[in-house]
Amino acid sequence: MKTIAIVEDDEFLLEEIINTFESRGMNAVGVSDLKNAVREIIKLSPDLLVLDLNLPYQNGLEICTAVKSKINMPILILTARDSLGDEICAINLGADDYLTKPCHPDRLIARAQRLLSTYEGSLNLVRAGMLTVDSVSYKVSYKGENMVLPETSGKILLTLAKAYPETAAKEELVKTLWGTGEFLDPNILEVNIARLRKSLSEIGADSAVITVRGEGYKIAEGEV
Repeated sequence: MKTIAIVEDDEFLLEEIINTFESRGMNAVGVSDLKNAVREIIKLSPDLLVLDLNLPYQNGLEICTAVKSKINMPILILTARDSLGDEICAINLGADDYLTKPCHPDRLIARAQRLLSTYEGSLNLVRAGMLTVDSVSYKVSYKGENMVLPETSGKILLTLAKAYPETAAKEELVKTLWGTGEFLDPNILEVNIARLRKSLSEIGADSAVITVRGEGYKIAEGEV
């Protein structure tokens, strides 16, 4: 069942949108913590995000940009702002479609289903800064260059990508790789990080993985 996350501060309209999707057999969830909307969206990892623009705490365009920088998911803007300038701005920031309120339920469902179909084959991709990682094949892309990582390196990079822009603790990385949070050898993680960096150097991204002293590792933000 497809999961649709909805960011809408009008509770009556939110319930209406949820009912529209659920009546078509989809699981619809309202993002409740609008102060930390991006964090909640990433945690939900939905198949589609329906996003309003006029929101408290954070502008919908800012949320759109932040989500697109971290995870590959379709975003459908649903807003009362009907100017061409707003629509162009949203599309340029990564939105995949733009609808204005009031919107007929059938039009909303049709656009949502089109986006879900388009993204069907790309939802395995996790974006972190300039890097994109396929969570199944461990194919990594950087500035048009691609390579497939060995399984261990792929698991490390995927864990870092999912944590982006935060730091992944050493214990978390060890548990991901070996199923335990306890260090089997003080140097084993460092050796595997070095191998990952060496692999990434082949596509010019050897500086993408940063050591955070006393904590763990993270993916660099912006250019590397």
